[in-house]
Amino acid sequence: QVQLVESGGGLVQAGGSLRLSCAASGSTFSSDAMGWFRQAPGKEREFVGYISWTGSTTFHADSVRGRFTISRDNGKNTVYLQMNSLKREDTAVYYCAASGRVLTSNPSLYDYWGQGTQVTVLS
Repeated sequence: QVQLVESGGGLVQAGGSLRLSCAASGSTFSSDAMGWFRQAPGKEREFVGYISWTGSTTFHADSVRGRFTISRDNGKNTVYLQMNSLKREDTAVYYCAASGRVLTSNPSLYDYWGQGTQVTVLS
């Protein structure tokens, strides 16, 4: 089993930046992949991006491409979501998730989830 804990959320003005962290512990898989999702009030959970075990493969949703960047530091067992040029519509609870099998944007294929961290963008 893998445990995931997000941190780094908070209040930020539009145009500003935040970096979210997701620390992983417990059992891991040799082909572990990590994804970021978000969920705004009254909306379904939305895919943000994913990253492969080595970090050599990343993919970002159209809504955040060019503004958000996923990275990871395996020495610290941590994945990051760097968020720049934040907009009010980025306001949501952000979740990290782990998949031991595939790189995917489908949340149903992720095995483990963090508790979420709130990001609120003000103007």
